[in-house]
Amino acid sequence: MTLTSPTDRSILTHDATGSPVPGPAGPVPRRRSLVVGLGVLRRLGAALITLWGAATLAFFAQMALPGDRATTIFNIRAGQAIERTPEELAPINQAFGLQHPVLVQYLDYLGGLLRGDLGTSYQQFRPVTAIIGEQFPSTVVLGLTAILFAWILMVLWVTLTAGRPAWVRSLGAFVDTATAGLPHYWIGILLLVVFAAGLGWFPVISADKPSGIVLPALTLAIPLAGFLGQSTRTEFESTLGQPFVTTARLRGLGDATVRLRHVLRHALLPAVTLSGWAIGATLSGAVIVESLYSRRGIGTVLVNAVNQQDLPVVTGIVVLVAAIYVVANLLVDALYLVLDPRLRSQA
Repeated sequence: MTLTSPTDRSILTHDATGSPVPGPAGPVPRRRSLVVGLGVLRRLGAALITLWGAATLAFFAQMALPGDRATTIFNIRAGQAIERTPEELAPINQAFGLQHPVLVQYLDYLGGLLRGDLGTSYQQFRPVTAIIGEQFPSTVVLGLTAILFAWILMVLWVTLTAGRPAWVRSLGAFVDTATAGLPHYWIGILLLVVFAAGLGWFPVISADKPSGIVLPALTLAIPLAGFLGQSTRTEFESTLGQPFVTTARLRGLGDATVRLRHVLRHALLPAVTLSGWAIGATLSGAVIVESLYSRRGIGTVLVNAVNQQDLPVVTGIVVLVAAIYVVANLLVDALYLVLDPRLRSQA
């Protein structure tokens, strides 16, 4: 009988007859955990670089605007655009630190972001975080509702049309492509004319009650459902041809059960990947939708800030949206690993 070392025995298992069978080596799980950890750190590093880039672009966009910033602030507050004397501008320069070199202003700006300070509004004389905080929950509710509607529409449409006769598949793919390219303002106007002004099912002006969010959410959800459907349809039809689907059918499962219970889970991975982008898309689309439906939210705040040249509010919203987009993509990466454990060793 051949003796094995303790290390050899640690990587051997035994079959039913007692014979040693090679098993997983002890260090392998540790190496895999190290790879996963490095992958997580790499993603976090990329996220921080993205946030720093967005903040830097937002800051220097303010610096690139023509004219003196102190004069702009004074004129916004005074409500008239005229030349100001140095004595009039001195308090403004002192309050916003505009007398310092650009590099010092930039470092102060980054330091404020690390403390959660987005600056002070030129128009409202209030912290930008307070202004955004008052309107942000409404936009979050709208965005999450739109994503939920988009997923429901996409799952129903793809499940009904994918893997069917050729003309049904063609119709399904055409609807996905057509809806993905529809502009939000066109969808919003159409929904308002038909379901609000025409049928009277929903209010014309979005309100706080539940019925007021349906049309704005659908306006965002319809193009998003088209994008998600395009990525899901190909994977869905490919999964229908897999052996485990044939096995499920041979066990007597109905077509709807096979599609919803077995095929859909595998086909949704591309759509999950796009969900991080979807959150950013709904936030950007909210600028149009909230204005169209006269709805509260950061989209309306952004439009007003641009019209009033309230740059701290504009840059604050830009940085906030970038942060949400980055965090959403990190969460999507984690969810992707949960849905497909095979990717953990490749993280």
